[in-house]
Amino acid sequence: MAGQNKRRMSVEQPLWQALTYFRVLTLAYAVAQFAPRHDDVARPALGWAYFAVLALWTLVTFRRVSSAERCTYPFLATDIGLTLTGILLTIPVETPARIDDGASTLPSIWAAGSVLGFAVKGGWRWGAASSAAVGLSNIVQRGEVVQDNFHNIVLLMVASTAIGYIVEVARTSERTLARALQIEAATRERERLARDIHDSVLQVLALVQRRGAAIGGEAEELGRLAGEQEAALRALVTGATLPAQRTAEPGPVAERSATAAGGAAGGASGEAAPDGGTGEPESLRLHLLALSGPHVSVAEPGTPVALPAQAARELAAAVSAALDNVRTHVGPEAQAWVLLEEEPDGTVVVTVRDDGPGIPRGRLAAAAAEGRLGVAQSIRGRLRDLGGTAEWVSTPGQGTEVELRLPPTPATPRT
Repeated sequence: MAGQNKRRMSVEQPLWQALTYFRVLTLAYAVAQFAPRHDDVARPALGWAYFAVLALWTLVTFRRVSSAERCTYPFLATDIGLTLTGILLTIPVETPARIDDGASTLPSIWAAGSVLGFAVKGGWRWGAASSAAVGLSNIVQRGEVVQDNFHNIVLLMVASTAIGYIVEVARTSERTLARALQIEAATRERERLARDIHDSVLQVLALVQRRGAAIGGEAEELGRLAGEQEAALRALVTGATLPAQRTAEPGPVAERSATAAGGAAGGASGEAAPDGGTGEPESLRLHLLALSGPHVSVAEPGTPVALPAQAARELAAAVSAALDNVRTHVGPEAQAWVLLEEEPDGTVVVTVRDDGPGIPRGRLAAAAAEGRLGVAQSIRGRLRDLGGTAEWVSTPGQGTEVELRLPPTPATPRT
């Protein structure tokens, strides 16, 4: 199935399909040209014998030129050998007078199919070489170089080299695109892993470092080691991801266990709790209510805001990361407000606001240089993967506001 999809996506595949029918149509044209004048030629029986072989070969090998895999070089060599034979057989079949008058060769324009096959298969060099062979045999058949003969040879050579060059460029472009898609997929996976590491391992190590320094003694040494491991792991993750805006040092993760309260919140509100693993729509309200606490107030609309399960969880995780930043940079007693809205067009907007001192000018750029992943991956990266945006508005002395916007998608149910 993968191979079939690859062939359907190939730029050169339409050329193979066109060549398949080109050979049949040009065979019919060559026969139609020879039939009315078979009484005027020197050896009509030899001519018809050649056409019988040509027709049998064309029909038997009809599907051989339908793809690059089937159209092998040995087949093309036999094909052009049949073409050159037909051109040279024109000498004994036709009369010298008719050859001098410019009578077409036996294969006529069927010969172009062999040349184009080489061009599509091997590129412009093979196309030029095969067209040169056909041109040389035409000169031998005519016995001299005349204007119309030279004109046909040049046209065939130009067409074959041009098509061969186009095919080479298309193949290079396909390889480049495939490589770019592989890099994009790998980058997205690395960013996802970076978010998971930031939300778990890095925050735990930072917490151990702070607590160890506060307790002192042997715990301080343990905290120092945890800090070194955090720095090493952060450097590794930062080097494995694309440059992006990063901010927010890791915050505590003890509050993360509050998500387990989602079932209780769901029972109180009368909404279905998240299903925990299926792709069914989930209520974003329940995910956000699970983050509420003494210092976090959640305001939501009166109706459920349902999103696909993955989108609901990723958006809630981004909100949780924003609250972690509040607790880390403003303080564990800082007050935060979460506002959930659904606009008339289905866009979901979640705003996280705190009463802290705000983000100093240039702090986001400095955090990016330090390799902080909170903003870049846990928040902005998640919204980008969902097709949304994350914006920060901060005024010194007036707190910080983070606006997370998720546009509607065909898979997003309306409420």
